[in-house]
Amino acid sequence: QVQLAESGGGLVQHGGPLRPSCPASSVTIGSLVMCWFRQPPGKNREFVAGISASGGSLKYLDSVRGRFTISRDNAKNTLHLQMDRPKTEKTATYYCAARAGKDMTINGHECDYWGQGIQVTVNS
Repeated sequence: QVQLAESGGGLVQHGGPLRPSCPASSVTIGSLVMCWFRQPPGKNREFVAGISASGGSLKYLDSVRGRFTISRDNAKNTLHLQMDRPKTEKTATYYCAARAGKDMTINGHECDYWGQGIQVTVNS
């Protein structure tokens, strides 16, 4: 059974960095498009960042571009999200997701695997 297990969430001070990770098991992420989504309380889930299987193609939500960096370590089968200066983000549950195939997606319904999510709270 494929498992994506997010970790590294929690409380971050205004402007402080946070680096959630998503190690995978029972699947090799090297052939998967990997993404981060988030869902604030009472709001819809939204795409945050995506990275192609090779790592050569990146995509970001406009509001996080330049402040967040998605990366992957295929050798460790792990996805990361470096969150710098999270000044506009408030509480949200962040999800790691994966899509089989090579085509990047920003649509959650096109993802095949999901983690359980982790809470991230920015303390302003």
